[in-house]
Amino acid sequence: MPALNNIESVLFDLDGTLLDTAPDMVDAINILRSELGLDPKPYEHLRNTVSHGGAALIRKGLDIQDEHPEFQNYLDKFLNLYRQNIANKTNYFAGMEQVLTKLEDSNIQWGIVTNKPHWLTSELVGKLNISERTSCIVSGDTLEQRKPHPAPLLHACELLNVDPTKTIYVGDAQRDIEAGNNASMHTFIAMFGYIDEEDHPEQWNADGIINSPVEILDLIDLG
Repeated sequence: MPALNNIESVLFDLDGTLLDTAPDMVDAINILRSELGLDPKPYEHLRNTVSHGGAALIRKGLDIQDEHPEFQNYLDKFLNLYRQNIANKTNYFAGMEQVLTKLEDSNIQWGIVTNKPHWLTSELVGKLNISERTSCIVSGDTLEQRKPHPAPLLHACELLNVDPTKTIYVGDAQRDIEAGNNASMHTFIAMFGYIDEEDHPEQWNADGIINSPVEILDLIDLG
């Protein structure tokens, strides 16, 4: 597709889009499994579940459902273990820092809109010095609504003082694309993220897909 004109901002989902957080999240599940006397699960088995959040990781990582009497206790333990190991292996996806630098050099603001709760988001972006670069961060509990509701994305635009129709949102989950579409943004699927076998991104009605972060730069007319 031709490059988009008049783009004022680019917003990113966090897990599986801006950052490759799966290694630390899977490690936390396997630490919990070890504490429960269970063998570790392969990284590849759990990687693509990360975009669906902690509860989904508990279900798949421990092979239990929400009705399990210890489900919430295990979830709380997992989140605390994750926080203790939140930036051991997590980093930008390859090429993402180049993209952010180019956006900054081109005076295009970029921000984060995630369903990750603030107490984990702030810990992570602080350890990776991201809060010093990004123009806004909207976490899963910043508002009453979370993605797929468009409110968090519209709130980010208010913080940046930009037009949603001149904003790109990049994410790796259906709720990301749904939220972006409902906010009248240009939406793109990060295929390098945590796309599960059961996902059908071709049905998400995004404006396009990107297979690597650097392709984001091809979407924008940078002059």
